[in-house]
Amino acid sequence: MTDATTRIDEIVRANDVVLFMKGTALFPQCGFSSRAVAILDHLGVSFETVDVLQDPEVRQGIKAYSDWPTIPQLYVKGEFVGGSDIMMEMYEAGELQQLLADKQVARTG
Repeated sequence: MTDATTRIDEIVRANDVVLFMKGTALFPQCGFSSRAVAILDHLGVSFETVDVLQDPEVRQGIKAYSDWPTIPQLYVKGEFVGGSDIMMEMYEAGELQQLLADKQVARTG
């Protein structure tokens, strides 16, 4: 495992919900990351974000870690869920809400 892969693995395991994205939750740097944050905010779950623009090794490493070519990437309880398009499809079908409930993810507030 590379150093970046080890760090990614630790982040994924340490957080119930983590979004690897471009920018931050308060200041997303691309439309896809913005949409992913909006979905998670709307669902009212606690989540961590990792700004891949701040770390080129993580930016490349996350693509290999998940075997998924694009960012953002959502992980729930250590499991790769997908990018913003998959998140949107799952949300619209009620599947993302069900996944979060099944995994007993804590809600904010």
